[in-house]
Amino acid sequence: MDAIFNYVASAAGASVDQIKLISCLLIAYPLGSLFIRIPSSQPNLKHLFNLSVSLFFFIPVLKLHWGFVQLLGSVLGTYFIARNGRSSYMPWIVFTFVMGHLTINHIIRALYSLSYETMEVTGPQMVLTMKLTTFAWNVWDGRRPVEDLDKWQAQKRVTKYPTLLEFLGYSFYFPGILVGPYIDYASYKALIDESLFKSSEGKNNGHSKRAVPSGRKRVAYRKMVTGLLFLGTFVALGPSFYFGIAITPWFVTKGILYRIAYFQICGFIERSKYYAVWTLTEGASILTGFGFTGFSPSGESLWEGAANVKILEIELPSNFKVLLDSWNMNTNVWLRECIYKRVTPKGKKPGFRSSMLTFTTSAFWHGIASGYYLTFLFGGFITTVGRLCRANIRPLVLSPPGAPITMAKRIY
Repeated sequence: MDAIFNYVASAAGASVDQIKLISCLLIAYPLGSLFIRIPSSQPNLKHLFNLSVSLFFFIPVLKLHWGFVQLLGSVLGTYFIARNGRSSYMPWIVFTFVMGHLTINHIIRALYSLSYETMEVTGPQMVLTMKLTTFAWNVWDGRRPVEDLDKWQAQKRVTKYPTLLEFLGYSFYFPGILVGPYIDYASYKALIDESLFKSSEGKNNGHSKRAVPSGRKRVAYRKMVTGLLFLGTFVALGPSFYFGIAITPWFVTKGILYRIAYFQICGFIERSKYYAVWTLTEGASILTGFGFTGFSPSGESLWEGAANVKILEIELPSNFKVLLDSWNMNTNVWLRECIYKRVTPKGKKPGFRSSMLTFTTSAFWHGIASGYYLTFLFGGFITTVGRLCRANIRPLVLSPPGAPITMAKRIY
């Protein structure tokens, strides 16, 4: 198997690990079509399918034997802590356990100077950290009175503790195990028992007796093509447009405007690899049935729940909040629901302190490189300033109800 990966990597000018990762994401497409054909009356078979495919990815393909053992350790540790921990500190104990484990591996990665072209455990572990900490909070919410919960907490609360096989299936849900998207336990259960599709019964299914609405493949394979186009863009233009060009002799001789413009192109090319992998894994998730969000007015099925990125809103955002909300969207949900809201005292609105703690957590989650802390701590200040501007400046430029938009509002 490695001989094939080595040949393709040599022909494409990419690292072997990159080729293996993309291969896993593409293999997930036919496997997703097999997964959804397992009847909802056989949930254990679906859990075993997820676990088996993830084992195939980690061991014979990626050769991450010890990495899989580490992930399994985090999963089992979380399972027993969440089941037996009864105090309000239980979710924070799980958070400390899995985030501490992740941070140790980030440090090891830095000590060995592993490049981001090297596939090792921290990528999948980042996804698993979100899933396990979210699960812990969902379990705790399941033990609280419903009237104390907000809408998201009430929808996602776990009132019946899963069996170990169910939890393993959830933790190793194969389309998202390597790069996301992460999925909460309530959504996973709805996918397994197909209650996710109950709102679609009698709609858009033709003569099919299956609960799954039609149109899934159309959306999924469109995502696959989009992902491959962005991947091709990165492979073709990445060698010419990369941020390392800043320290080459010829670049520093150019004018400041040229260098700024060149860096904008470098940024897009750099982002294209993230657009590629996130769009590919979104399509594979859709093929398993995950991501169904109802029907459009025209009757077409919508599959927006597995999205992790909104490309146009990143490239052309109207403000900084839109930019942040459109990038790595599932991580934003995790940070909002498991950090931002949880560190805010009951009865108070989240403020600057909550924002800074959330952005600091995001930096720790990403790694130990100083650029993460510069980026996310600065992001905390920018978000706070944006919130103050919206509250204090925006009302000054708004038009009266029913009046056309003023020039001042357009400039704002």
